Amino acid sequence: MADAGNSTAFGLLLRDLLKERSLSMRKLSELTEIDTATISRIINGKRKANLQHLERFAGCLEVPLLNLFEAAGYSVEQIKEKSHSDIHTSIDAIQGVLASSNVYNNQFSIERVEQKLENYGLYSQTEDGENTIHNSFEEKIQNVGSVGPFISKLKELYERFTSGKGTPSEIILIGSALLYFIIPVDVIPDYIFPIGYLDDAIAVQLATNSLVKK
Repeated sequence: MADAGNSTAFGLLLRDLLKERSLSMRKLSELTEIDTATISRIINGKRKANLQHLERFAGCLEVPLLNLFEAAGYSVEQIKEKSHSDIHTSIDAIQGVLASSNVYNNQFSIERVEQKLENYGLYSQTEDGENTIHNSFEEKIQNVGSVGPFISKLKELYERFTSGKGTPSEIILIGSALLYFIIPVDVIPDYIFPIGYLDDAIAVQLATNSLVKK
Protein backbone atom coordinates (compact mmCIF):
# COMPACT_ATOMS: atom_id res chain seq x y z
CA MET A 1 0.00 0.00 0.00
CA ALA A 2 2.82 2.40 0.84
CA ASP A 3 4.35 1.79 -2.56
CA ALA A 4 1.04 2.55 -4.25
CA GLY A 5 0.75 5.74 -2.22
CA ASN A 6 4.20 6.87 -3.31
CA SER A 7 3.35 6.14 -6.94
CA THR A 8 0.17 8.22 -6.69
CA ALA A 9 1.96 11.13 -5.02
CA PHE A 10 4.74 11.08 -7.59
CA GLY A 11 2.19 10.95 -10.40
CA LEU A 12 0.53 14.09 -9.08
CA LEU A 13 3.91 15.81 -8.79
CA LEU A 14 4.82 14.89 -12.35
CA ARG A 15 1.42 16.13 -13.59
CA ASP A 16 2.00 19.47 -11.82
CA LEU A 17 5.49 19.79 -13.29
CA LEU A 18 4.14 19.24 -16.78
CA LYS A 19 1.38 21.80 -16.22
CA GLU A 20 3.85 24.40 -14.94
CA ARG A 21 5.96 23.92 -18.06
CA SER A 22 3.01 23.69 -20.46
CA LEU A 23 4.15 20.25 -21.59
CA SER A 24 1.96 17.37 -22.68
CA MET A 25 2.67 13.73 -21.93
CA ARG A 26 3.33 13.24 -25.63
CA LYS A 27 5.93 16.01 -25.65
CA LEU A 28 7.57 14.62 -22.52
CA SER A 29 7.67 11.27 -24.25
CA GLU A 30 9.51 12.82 -27.19
CA LEU A 31 12.00 14.57 -24.93
CA THR A 32 12.71 11.59 -22.68
CA GLU A 33 12.22 8.79 -25.20
CA ILE A 34 9.91 7.11 -22.70
CA ASP A 35 6.74 5.62 -24.15
CA THR A 36 3.69 7.85 -23.68
CA ALA A 37 1.70 4.94 -22.27
CA THR A 38 4.39 4.40 -19.63
CA ILE A 39 4.33 8.07 -18.67
CA SER A 40 0.54 7.92 -18.46
CA ARG A 41 0.69 4.93 -16.11
CA ILE A 42 3.25 6.70 -13.92
CA ILE A 43 1.17 9.86 -13.75
CA ASN A 44 -1.96 7.89 -12.90
CA GLY A 45 -0.17 5.98 -10.14
CA LYS A 46 -0.45 2.64 -11.90
CA ARG A 47 3.32 2.20 -12.25
CA LYS A 48 6.30 3.21 -10.16
CA ALA A 49 8.92 5.25 -11.98
CA ASN A 50 12.27 3.47 -12.08
CA LEU A 51 15.64 5.19 -11.81
CA GLN A 52 16.09 5.55 -15.57
CA HIS A 53 12.69 7.26 -15.79
CA LEU A 54 13.58 9.62 -12.95
CA GLU A 55 16.92 10.56 -14.48
CA ARG A 56 15.28 11.46 -17.79
CA PHE A 57 12.43 13.36 -16.14
CA ALA A 58 14.90 15.37 -14.06
CA GLY A 59 16.96 16.31 -17.10
CA CYS A 60 14.02 17.39 -19.23
CA LEU A 61 12.04 19.12 -16.49
CA GLU A 62 15.13 20.74 -14.90
CA VAL A 63 14.31 19.37 -11.46
CA PRO A 64 16.96 18.05 -9.02
CA LEU A 65 17.07 14.30 -9.46
CA LEU A 66 17.28 13.70 -5.74
CA ASN A 67 13.94 15.47 -5.28
CA LEU A 68 12.27 13.13 -7.76
CA PHE A 69 14.04 10.16 -6.24
CA GLU A 70 12.56 10.93 -2.83
CA ALA A 71 9.12 11.78 -4.21
CA ALA A 72 8.99 8.41 -5.98
CA GLY A 73 9.46 6.64 -2.66
CA TYR A 74 13.07 5.50 -2.84
CA SER A 75 14.77 5.56 0.54
CA VAL A 76 18.33 6.73 -0.11
CA GLU A 77 18.05 9.65 2.29
CA GLN A 78 16.97 7.32 5.08
CA ILE A 79 20.22 5.44 4.54
CA LYS A 80 22.28 8.63 4.48
CA GLU A 81 20.73 9.99 7.66
CA LYS A 82 21.54 6.93 9.78
CA SER A 83 24.90 8.38 10.73
CA HIS A 84 24.80 6.72 14.15
CA SER A 85 23.19 3.43 13.14
CA ASP A 86 24.81 0.04 12.77
CA ILE A 87 26.96 0.24 9.64
CA HIS A 88 26.04 -3.29 8.60
CA THR A 89 22.33 -2.44 8.72
CA SER A 90 23.03 0.38 6.27
CA ILE A 91 24.97 -2.00 4.04
CA ASP A 92 21.98 -4.36 3.96
CA ALA A 93 19.72 -1.44 3.07
CA ILE A 94 22.04 -0.41 0.25
CA GLN A 95 22.02 -3.94 -1.10
CA GLY A 96 18.25 -3.78 -1.19
CA VAL A 97 18.24 -0.52 -3.12
CA LEU A 98 20.82 -1.83 -5.57
CA ALA A 99 18.89 -5.04 -6.11
CA SER A 100 15.73 -3.12 -6.95
CA SER A 101 17.42 -0.58 -9.21
CA ASN A 102 18.56 -2.90 -11.99
CA VAL A 103 21.36 -0.47 -12.87
CA TYR A 104 24.22 -1.84 -10.79
CA ASN A 105 25.06 -5.53 -10.82
CA ASN A 106 28.44 -5.67 -9.05
CA GLN A 107 28.74 -6.86 -5.47
CA PHE A 108 28.85 -4.09 -2.89
CA SER A 109 30.79 -4.66 0.31
CA ILE A 110 32.11 -2.63 3.20
CA GLU A 111 35.54 -4.16 2.61
CA ARG A 112 35.73 -2.58 -0.85
CA VAL A 113 34.84 0.82 0.57
CA GLU A 114 37.46 0.44 3.31
CA GLN A 115 40.11 -0.47 0.75
CA LYS A 116 39.27 2.60 -1.31
CA LEU A 117 39.46 4.77 1.79
CA GLU A 118 42.88 3.37 2.60
CA ASN A 119 44.10 4.16 -0.91
CA TYR A 120 42.67 7.67 -0.81
CA GLY A 121 44.24 8.21 2.61
CA LEU A 122 47.62 7.66 1.05
CA TYR A 123 46.73 9.89 -1.89
CA SER A 124 45.56 12.70 0.42
CA GLN A 125 49.12 12.98 1.75
CA THR A 126 50.46 13.91 -1.68
CA GLU A 127 50.49 17.41 -3.12
CA ASP A 128 48.23 16.28 -5.95
CA GLY A 129 45.75 14.77 -3.49
CA GLU A 130 45.65 17.93 -1.39
CA ASN A 131 45.14 20.08 -4.47
CA THR A 132 42.30 17.84 -5.61
CA ILE A 133 40.52 18.38 -2.31
CA HIS A 134 41.11 22.15 -2.23
CA ASN A 135 40.20 22.72 -5.88
CA SER A 136 37.32 20.29 -6.39
CA PHE A 137 35.31 19.98 -3.18
CA GLU A 138 33.08 23.05 -3.56
CA GLU A 139 32.30 22.25 -7.18
CA LYS A 140 31.37 18.67 -6.30
CA ILE A 141 29.07 19.86 -3.52
CA GLN A 142 27.30 22.16 -5.96
CA ASN A 143 26.93 19.41 -8.52
CA VAL A 144 25.33 17.08 -6.00
CA GLY A 145 22.89 19.81 -5.00
CA SER A 146 21.80 18.14 -1.77
CA VAL A 147 21.48 19.01 1.92
CA GLY A 148 21.24 16.94 5.05
CA PRO A 149 23.52 15.04 7.42
CA PHE A 150 25.59 13.51 4.61
CA ILE A 151 26.50 16.85 3.04
CA SER A 152 26.70 18.68 6.38
CA LYS A 153 29.21 16.16 7.67
CA LEU A 154 31.30 16.49 4.51
CA LYS A 155 31.41 20.27 4.94
CA GLU A 156 32.53 19.84 8.54
CA LEU A 157 35.28 17.47 7.45
CA TYR A 158 36.38 19.86 4.70
CA GLU A 159 36.68 22.72 7.20
CA ARG A 160 38.80 20.53 9.48
CA PHE A 161 41.00 19.47 6.58
CA THR A 162 41.60 22.97 5.25
CA SER A 163 42.27 24.38 8.73
CA GLY A 164 44.45 21.43 9.72
CA LYS A 165 42.47 20.84 12.92
CA GLY A 166 43.47 17.36 14.01
CA THR A 167 46.36 14.99 14.42
CA PRO A 168 48.21 13.80 11.28
CA SER A 169 46.31 10.49 11.37
CA GLU A 170 42.98 12.30 11.72
CA ILE A 171 43.75 14.57 8.76
CA ILE A 172 44.56 11.49 6.68
CA LEU A 173 41.20 9.94 7.62
CA ILE A 174 39.39 13.14 6.75
CA GLY A 175 41.26 13.45 3.46
CA SER A 176 40.35 9.89 2.53
CA ALA A 177 36.63 10.58 3.01
CA LEU A 178 36.78 13.84 1.05
CA LEU A 179 38.60 12.22 -1.86
CA TYR A 180 36.15 9.32 -1.87
CA PHE A 181 33.37 11.87 -2.31
CA ILE A 182 35.20 14.01 -4.88
CA ILE A 183 36.59 11.30 -7.17
CA PRO A 184 33.70 9.91 -9.26
CA VAL A 185 35.04 6.40 -9.84
CA ASP A 186 34.71 4.51 -6.56
CA VAL A 187 32.94 1.33 -5.45
CA ILE A 188 29.65 2.53 -6.96
CA PRO A 189 30.47 5.06 -9.73
CA ASP A 190 28.92 8.48 -9.11
CA TYR A 191 27.45 8.64 -12.62
CA ILE A 192 24.87 6.08 -11.48
CA PHE A 193 23.08 8.91 -9.69
CA PRO A 194 21.73 8.97 -7.05
CA ILE A 195 22.72 5.41 -6.22
CA GLY A 196 26.33 6.34 -6.90
CA TYR A 197 26.40 8.40 -3.70
CA LEU A 198 25.24 5.64 -1.37
CA ASP A 199 28.76 4.35 -0.90
CA ASP A 200 30.02 7.91 -0.42
CA ALA A 201 27.67 8.22 2.56
CA ILE A 202 28.98 4.95 3.96
CA ALA A 203 32.59 6.09 3.41
CA VAL A 204 31.92 9.29 5.35
CA GLN A 205 30.27 7.28 8.11
CA LEU A 206 33.23 4.90 8.33
CA ALA A 207 35.71 7.77 8.50
CA THR A 208 33.61 9.57 11.12
CA ASN A 209 33.39 6.41 13.24
CA SER A 210 37.17 6.05 13.08
CA LEU A 211 37.64 9.69 14.11
CA VAL A 212 35.40 9.17 17.12
CA LYS A 213 37.42 6.12 18.16
CA LYS A 214 40.63 8.14 17.93
